[in-house]
Amino acid sequence: MGVMAENAACPAFQLGRPRYDQSSFIGRLRHFVDIIDPSTLFVSERRLKECIKLLDDFKHGTLPPGVSDLQLWEAQKVKQAIIHPDTGEKIFMPFRMSGYVPFGTPIVIGLLLPNQTVLSTIIWQWLNQSHNACVNYANRNATKPTPTAKFLQGYVGAVTSAVSIAVGLNVLIQKANKLSPATRMIIQRLVPFPAVASANICNVGLMRHNELSEGIDVLDNNGNVVGSSKIAARHAIMETAFTRVALPMPIFVLPPIIMSYLERLQFLQSNRRLLLPIHSAVCLATFSLSLPLAISLFPQMSQIEVSRLEPEIAMATDCKVVTYNKGL
Repeated sequence: MGVMAENAACPAFQLGRPRYDQSSFIGRLRHFVDIIDPSTLFVSERRLKECIKLLDDFKHGTLPPGVSDLQLWEAQKVKQAIIHPDTGEKIFMPFRMSGYVPFGTPIVIGLLLPNQTVLSTIIWQWLNQSHNACVNYANRNATKPTPTAKFLQGYVGAVTSAVSIAVGLNVLIQKANKLSPATRMIIQRLVPFPAVASANICNVGLMRHNELSEGIDVLDNNGNVVGSSKIAARHAIMETAFTRVALPMPIFVLPPIIMSYLERLQFLQSNRRLLLPIHSAVCLATFSLSLPLAISLFPQMSQIEVSRLEPEIAMATDCKVVTYNKGL
């Protein structure tokens, strides 16, 4: 009965179109929960090929009888989670959006550990921005090639900005003699948020700077490339940067507040070895919730009015609105 109900509620499959309405936040949230589903990390090569073949069969009208819409949606979910929409190549597992929480949580735990030294701050910020840089690059709009030199320049700039901001804030707090030890500890735990948020903006901008200079492809209603737009690239990067500020907010604000309360409990004071596992669980929970909420702020395939783009694009199409891959 459950399967029948699910099939009945399942919309008719449309190739390349999202299963859920992307004009609403809830629709985007349901879509991205599918995209970041960690279970897709364990999809075998054979299963991936089966999904791609199923979608190709649908495209060419050679679909075997008995294939349901639900099976087609699942096939598209698997493909979207693993294959880059512009390059058609597999994204390296740790840099997929479905791998962001599993591979990023240990780094978040390290960033939020109390009593950080300057060296530990540098190491954790370097690891975090290195992971972010690779995720930003792997999930960028790839309609234009990015030279390796540009990637390295962006990477060095992103890591340098993150470490500088984090270390600078920590030094300022340590020199604030008027603060009580308890207040200083709480503020030190909150330092990673402004450091990571500002560094994330630098990271997105630097890792995807090539899009600003080269532009990104914009598509008409039929999916045909109309032209290359620097204005659309600017919108794509601004939207992505905004999500990278919203993403760490609950991750780096809630766990320190929750842990400062939990650490005062008599049970944990007498069982100190449970602090790290509980801290890890709190970080994992907040990361798992904040990622889909943040990336759902904007649709991945965003739309923009042609009148707001370059004149040559307006002359090349009769469409009022064009589409571009914002990236993730």
